[in-house]
Parts: sequence; structure tokens; C-alpha cells
Amino acid sequence: MTRHVAVIGAGIVGVSTAIWLRRAGINVTIIDRGAPGTGTSHGNAGVLAACAMVPVTAPGLLAKAPKMLMDPDFPLFMRWRYLPKLLPWLRKYLAHANDADTRRIALGLTPIVGDAVQQHKSLCDDLGLGDWVSESDYCFAYANRAAFDAESYTWALRKEAGFVPTLIEGHDLRDYEPALGDDITCMAIMKHHGYIRSPGGYVQALAKAFEGMGGTILQAEVKDFDLSGGAVSAVHTTQGTVNCSEVVLATGVWSKPMMAKLGLNVPLEAERGYHIVFEDATGGPTRPTMVASGKFVATPMEQGVRCAGIVEFGGLDAEASKAPLAFLRRQAAKAFPNLKAKSEIEWLGHRPATTDSLPLIGQVGKTGVFTAFGHQHIGLTGGPKTGRLVAGLISGAQVNTDLAPYHPQRFS
Repeated sequence: MTRHVAVIGAGIVGVSTAIWLRRAGINVTIIDRGAPGTGTSHGNAGVLAACAMVPVTAPGLLAKAPKMLMDPDFPLFMRWRYLPKLLPWLRKYLAHANDADTRRIALGLTPIVGDAVQQHKSLCDDLGLGDWVSESDYCFAYANRAAFDAESYTWALRKEAGFVPTLIEGHDLRDYEPALGDDITCMAIMKHHGYIRSPGGYVQALAKAFEGMGGTILQAEVKDFDLSGGAVSAVHTTQGTVNCSEVVLATGVWSKPMMAKLGLNVPLEAERGYHIVFEDATGGPTRPTMVASGKFVATPMEQGVRCAGIVEFGGLDAEASKAPLAFLRRQAAKAFPNLKAKSEIEWLGHRPATTDSLPLIGQVGKTGVFTAFGHQHIGLTGGPKTGRLVAGLISGAQVNTDLAPYHPQRFS
């Protein structure tokens, strides 16, 4: 059979994989029930967060979690009816909240995100899409120096990975970012980062370029694989059967039922994330800014200022909650007191969270099914690198990264 790869998922990871496969001369069809760039890849904070290699499960999380859940001014929310279903995943997730696991996970995440800006430019520059990527500082805004020092464990791990911030306070801070409110008096600035001015538009532009390279996009729902010979030979969709020699699973949290068809129960949960776009806004930040008190990022984008973040556990089916959006509004008004907008857009999406905070990247046995999902908060940041790695595995190119931490069968 002519070499033909079916990539399931039209977000940043799937589209990146497809582009790198086409560059290797391989026929590719992207399959997704939605249009490219309209899912989770659309709704993120847009930051190319190269320094985001420290997992949430740092030491001490287990003791802090109950208080976090009960505090209305902390960005962690729970739909309590979902808790019994969440508990098996949550126990495994919290079990990693120790120093040894945190360091191991950080070492695993660093190769995926550490050169994010370079990887995005390698993906899009030759396609004439480099203008979508804005190089900039990435800022962490704190109430005071003590609040920064309270996160010394995280910053020490970042330093070990080569990410050292520049601290500014007082008048220097106001000169650097005058939009910040008086409650913020300390800022940690990370150089050599960047952001995407419209994440959804960016992925759509990449998808269009992929079609220009001879790739095919099929909008359909995947129903099953044909693994009758022990290796994949076709994908069955609502629009018919797609014959293929390999399959790439890059459909985020919706990859879990596909893995179940391979006999693998992946501990994958949906982290419900929210954003508000303050359209045509004034009084917002001039560069991506993580507001530490609310654990959200405010990013200047095409539409206006997007404030994105929050973690809510409640599954895939529940409608958007009011409390996380109200929290975002309160925090944004406090951090940027002069923020004004003509209108607002609310959004809810689902981040694919594994219990060990590492993505699944690699081939499942010798089935011809390759995984590229489970990126939690770093999907946009790490999408191009993941796509490049998976395309390299399929095409036989040299992969200069140890893929053991991301083994897709590590949970079996």
C-alpha cells in the first residue's frame, strides 16, 4: 500500500505533525470532527511558555489542595458531583507531588517546551507564516518580593533548566508595564519567549498551508480502527473509510477512548480551562503576563486582551460554570484596573491531563498507531516539537530526544 498517514486531530499538535510528515514526502490526511484550530488549540493563553517545565504537582500540593478547593479566591474549582469519578485519577495525580517525581517530570517536559519559539519558527517560517509568532518577554507579576520568594522551589528548577528571570520592582516595574495595578509590586521577567497573536487563526493558517503542500483535511468523526492484521490499515469515520499505513492520535482528551480500542486504559482527565477575551481593549498588558495571585495569563491578541487560565474538574459534558469566569473578571480588574473593552467573549475548553503530567509520544507496540497527546497546559507551546518528533519516528528521521519518559504504554 502507498504510504499514507491518518492524523486524528486538527489542533496544533496534529497539524504540526502533518506538516512535518508532508515535508518528509509522506501522504497525510488530517481527520477531525471540527474545523482546524477550533478546539482547545483555539482557547489557550497563546504563550510560547518555554519555561513552563515545572508540573503543578510540586511538593506540598497534597496538603494545600483542600484549602485551594474551598477558597473562592483561588483558581481551582470542582463540580462536586464529578468527584467520585475523578478520585481514581486524582489519587494517582497527587501521588506525584514530591521532589523526586517533580524533578523527573521537569526533566521530561524541558525537551518538549524549552526551545518553543525556535520550534514554532521552524514550523511556520518556510510557509510564510512567521508573522503569527511574536517574540517577547514572558512576565510573572507578584504582589511583592515575598510572594515571588514563596515560589522559590519552582524558580530553582527553572534555573537548573537554564531559565533565569530578571526581577524588577518599584518605579522600574511601572515604567516597564504601566497597566499593572498598585497591588503588584514585583515582576519576574523571562526573556526569549513569545506568543501567538491568534492561536485559532494560527492553526487555521497552518492547516491551509498543509493543504497547499498536498495534504488532505477530512471533517468527520472517527469511529474505529482496522487492526485486524495486528497493525492499523484503516480508520473508519462518519464520512467513510480512510486506508492508511500509520495513524497519529493527536486529539487531546478525546484520545482516551481511541486508546481503549487498543486495549490501553490511559489515566487521562479533562482539565476544564476558561478564558475571557476583552475585545478591542485598552489598559491591558503589552506582553504576556502571568498574574501569580490568580494563576491566569493576560495576553495582548488580535481581538483584544485574552485572560486565560483556571483549573476546573467536572468532566467533558457539563456546561460552563459561572464561578471561574467571575473569578477571572475579578482578578483581571484587580491586576489591570484601567482595562476597558467594547465587549467580552467567554470560552470553555478541555486540557488533556495525564496523572504524571507528561504527554504520550511514540508508537503503541508495533501497531502503527502513534500517540501525540496529553500535553496538559503546554499544548500550544510543545505542539510543534511533538509533531516533529512523531513525524521523525514515522519517516525514519533521526530523533535526538530520549522518548522514554513519554512512552505511550507506560501506564499499562
